[in-house]
Amino acid sequence: MNAADPSLKTEEAANFAVDPEPPPPPPVSWRRRWANNLVFIPLLALATVGFGSISLICGLWDKNGRQQHAIANLWAGTLLRIALSPVTVEHAERLPAGAAVYASNHLSYYDTPVLFAKLPFQFRILAKASLWKIPFIGWYLNRSAQVPIDQSSARAGVASLARGARTLAAGMPLVVFPEGGRAANGALQPMVAGAAWMAIKAQVPLVPLTLVGTYELLPIHVYALKPRPLKLIVGEPISTQGMSTRQAEALTERLYAVIHQTYVAEQG
Repeated sequence: MNAADPSLKTEEAANFAVDPEPPPPPPVSWRRRWANNLVFIPLLALATVGFGSISLICGLWDKNGRQQHAIANLWAGTLLRIALSPVTVEHAERLPAGAAVYASNHLSYYDTPVLFAKLPFQFRILAKASLWKIPFIGWYLNRSAQVPIDQSSARAGVASLARGARTLAAGMPLVVFPEGGRAANGALQPMVAGAAWMAIKAQVPLVPLTLVGTYELLPIHVYALKPRPLKLIVGEPISTQGMSTRQAEALTERLYAVIHQTYVAEQG
């Protein structure tokens, strides 16, 4: 990556400590599969459609997104209750006041509900543009002024990150998954430098967030919930004051190290 293309993977990605591949998730029993098909999935769909509809209506007059964010908070809490998976937040006192980039590992579809339910302030998310095409989810993302990341070309990626930086400059915190997608095996993947680039560009803190347990709750390509306690661990904010965007790669390595060490410690 260079300063002109912060959407690409860092050149140092090969140096990241990649964990040995964990064993695949165990097969889903027929009892669990039937419980999901008859109970969990219908309840999740009903909650998403219901809260999504209310949010769309509020979007007709909610110009600053405060009401829509409050509805997203209720939706997220409802999904966690349906999943029978309570969340513990550790080191919430580290959350800074004002705008910041919150960079989290990405293990599951349930990561987003955890963040919406437990981060105690309004924020925007930087997410794949393809999500804007999903009914209700995409409609909410569009009406609530979330920030799409278009990875169709280097130029589109830079433009997306510039929109994110403007969101931060306006005083709105931003949540990012710098791995670019859900972990296929529960291990932390190499990160792209966009989160660090936006934090430096806006001169706001970069805050590491480590999610624990969401992979086991709902692994990728396994559409069956396995209820369990979850954790959201807030790392020490990393100041970007005085940094240049040329330092985005080094900052990304530092971010990776913090999240990796925290996650491995929790697994041990």
